[in-house]
Amino acid sequence: MNETPLWASESFWKKTAIWVTAGSFLILVVLTFDSLSQTQAGGKRVPAYSVINKKIDYVYQKDLHKSMPVIGETELLFGKEYTEAEAEQLVMLGKKTTQAKNCMNCHTLLGNGAYYAPDLTKAYLDKGWVNKEMREDMMIKFLMDPEKNARTFGSNRKMPNLDITEQEAKGVVAFLKWMSSIDTNGFPYNFKTINAED
Repeated sequence: MNETPLWASESFWKKTAIWVTAGSFLILVVLTFDSLSQTQAGGKRVPAYSVINKKIDYVYQKDLHKSMPVIGETELLFGKEYTEAEAEQLVMLGKKTTQAKNCMNCHTLLGNGAYYAPDLTKAYLDKGWVNKEMREDMMIKFLMDPEKNARTFGSNRKMPNLDITEQEAKGVVAFLKWMSSIDTNGFPYNFKTINAED
């Protein structure tokens, strides 16, 4: 009597494979919907688009061992207060412009992309823009004509002219301001904002 034990039979492992695959698929669906709810604009970690009307900064929290975004009082972008719909339209123009111009071929955004040029996650808050009063104007001039308004930060790497229009440049600035408000769990680390004192 040479009977094969259940755990060694072919049918047992086929059924097990089917159940594991089906279970994994269900878990993936649940996690996908959970991720989508966590990353939607207007949520706890990702502010609504109208946050571009506010002052954004980061404060290091010792108990969490990371910098956390702080949304402050009114600080209008381009001197205008945007409704939620207007803000979304401007941010989406910026997002689509960064996609159309293939910015991630050189830059990273939320850590994804190429590492040739600086990460753009908190680029709006970067100290390289000298001060808050000059920042928006400097960013627009740089985006529209990076060769004349080079910001190499000692790397000698220059951004090519991508023929970005003024409206597209404003959209990119709005997109970068909105991106800087997202709670990225401390990424990028050791980043000092334009408001930080040395």
